[in-house]
Amino acid sequence: MKQFAALLRKDNQPVRYLVVDDSVFARKNLIKMIEMFGGEVAGEAGDGLTAIAEFQPHQSGHRAHGHHHAQMEGIEAVERIVRQHPSARIVMVSSVGYQENILAALQKGAKHFVQKPVKPEVLYEILRYVLSDDPNAVGAPVAMAGEHRS
Repeated sequence: MKQFAALLRKDNQPVRYLVVDDSVFARKNLIKMIEMFGGEVAGEAGDGLTAIAEFQPHQSGHRAHGHHHAQMEGIEAVERIVRQHPSARIVMVSSVGYQENILAALQKGAKHFVQKPVKPEVLYEILRYVLSDDPNAVGAPVAMAGEHRS
């Protein structure tokens, strides 16, 4: 298995993640990757409403969300999290056929997206990019979001 250099905050602390996905399997897969990248999992949620409630960046530093739930719920969660926490960094995770939803999420404040199935090396590079896009960001959150087929 490939080794990855730890992705750290600007203050050299581990990035903390809240992983949100309606699939337990998908959450566990994302958690395994996050831990390979030196991240800490602050929590898990199975839907967008729980993600919004759990997203408390000021209490725990960086957090990343992997939302994998109904299309509009995911986009609405992105919009609400960014509105409540403007420094949030959200990365959407998308299955084939959902590019229009990714575009909508990017317009609502998501910073990037990852195509499913998620490959560790791709997710690593995207998180590295998203974490480095603001040289002044010490505790700014990172978030990952996606949707499933209904």
